Amino acid sequence: MDFLFDVQKQWESIIYGASLKRIGAALLILLLALLLRKIFSKVIIVLLRKFTQKTKSTFDDSTVEALEKPVQLAFIIIGLQIASQVLLLPPEIGVFVHRVIRSLVLYTLFWSAYRATDVFTAIFEKRALLTNDKFDDMLISFLSKGAKAVIIILGAITIAQVWFTEIAGVLTGLGLGGLAFALAAQDTAKNLFGSVTIMLDRPFNIGDWVQTPSVEGTIEEIGFRSTKVRTSAQAVVTIPNSVMSNEAITNWSKMGKRRINFQLKVSYQTTAEQLQECVKSLRTILEEHPEVHPETILVNFERFGDNSLDILVYFFTNTTNWQKFLEVQEDVNFKIMALLEELGIFVALPSRSVYIENAKAEVPKEA
Repeated sequence: MDFLFDVQKQWESIIYGASLKRIGAALLILLLALLLRKIFSKVIIVLLRKFTQKTKSTFDDSTVEALEKPVQLAFIIIGLQIASQVLLLPPEIGVFVHRVIRSLVLYTLFWSAYRATDVFTAIFEKRALLTNDKFDDMLISFLSKGAKAVIIILGAITIAQVWFTEIAGVLTGLGLGGLAFALAAQDTAKNLFGSVTIMLDRPFNIGDWVQTPSVEGTIEEIGFRSTKVRTSAQAVVTIPNSVMSNEAITNWSKMGKRRINFQLKVSYQTTAEQLQECVKSLRTILEEHPEVHPETILVNFERFGDNSLDILVYFFTNTTNWQKFLEVQEDVNFKIMALLEELGIFVALPSRSVYIENAKAEVPKEA
């Protein structure tokens, strides 16, 4: 309460002690700063945008867009600085106002750096589009978010030093509070190291279709803390990188070919000649198909099943694209149906035969 009373007395001394000329001059300076800010927004920025639109590069356009708002704030800060000097503030109030202005200056600088990060990120992203490797896309996103996090942390510490000159001593003196903070930050540190592990190992890239014990879908974004996966239901699942880096990951996009494996079950009414012709013709269909990988094609009469004669069909498609894979599988299935109709072979259906034995019951003779 004493502090508030002292501050009130100081401000009263400013208001009543300062001459009306100084107060009027300070207000005039603030109005001039607002006017210059308005001119900068409506005139200078418009002229700069017209100039940058005539150039082929988009770097200058993005730079003007990024620095527009921080420069507008700079006009206000300059006005406050000059107005405070005109008022000849008492030492106690002067120190407080000086710290506020210094904090605003630092905030403007770090804010400009934060917005400039988006400019450089856009430039590198355009260059990354010219390459086929998706690793650079992932690296740019990771570094961009990392740079922003560093700017925010450094900005917060720097501004804190304006108000706490011995910031290192304050942090050291936190004691148990610092320990609690460190324990709370464990997950953040784990996610950070998980991000580094993903970047170094490169188990997947943006756009890859992956499967883990937690989720299956397409990698949409690899961030500083987590990875976003879009599932087949178009839902986005966010997984911490500490979890993602420790799970078994199956990257289906890295496949060179896709497997098709099934048993063709035909009826027991099929003769040996029909079965041999079916196996031979089916093998020929797969060998001549342009979308079937020629290395591994297995078509064999495998076994006598409970209700059918089982033919093993095992092969791979050249494509790994899901839609194309389904089209190849469908085409092969239609060719198999046509072959079975041509040979007069029927697909076996699950069935059960029941045999009933008719036994004559002996009737005992009467005495």
